[in-house]
Amino acid sequence: MNQIRLTILLLSLFLSANVSFGLSPINKTRFGGTAIKGYDVVSYFEEGKPTKGKKKFEYEYKGAKWRFSDEANLKAFERSPETYIPQYGGYYAWAVSKAYTANIDPTAWKIVDKKLYLNYSKKIKTKWEKNQAENIKKADKNWPGLLAK
Repeated sequence: MNQIRLTILLLSLFLSANVSFGLSPINKTRFGGTAIKGYDVVSYFEEGKPTKGKKKFEYEYKGAKWRFSDEANLKAFERSPETYIPQYGGYYAWAVSKAYTANIDPTAWKIVDKKLYLNYSKKIKTKWEKNQAENIKKADKNWPGLLAK
């Protein structure tokens, strides 16, 4: 009975606390914490296409597990992770331009000025590209505020 009371007390304290968990700076899977659904971020730049990463080439950075298709891509990321990490932590670029976040389709991507942008779908990517420069400008402005929430 005492254990039940303690559990209820702890649950009450947790629920009544004004705790903000905030947005993770990296878009990762809920279970496993894998960045951008396990795709190899280096492959977008080096191979010109998204490639699924392998667990045996996994590297932890910024609280996420990044996977790579081969050892060369893993080593490239280790040398310069900020070169490859997608903009807005790998969240949906068009959504960030509208001041919210959402998940992505790793195959809906584009590199602009040596930066990787991911979108929700190929259809939305096409919409985002119609006003790409303005969408990037808006997203760049919105991103710090989304992280602070």
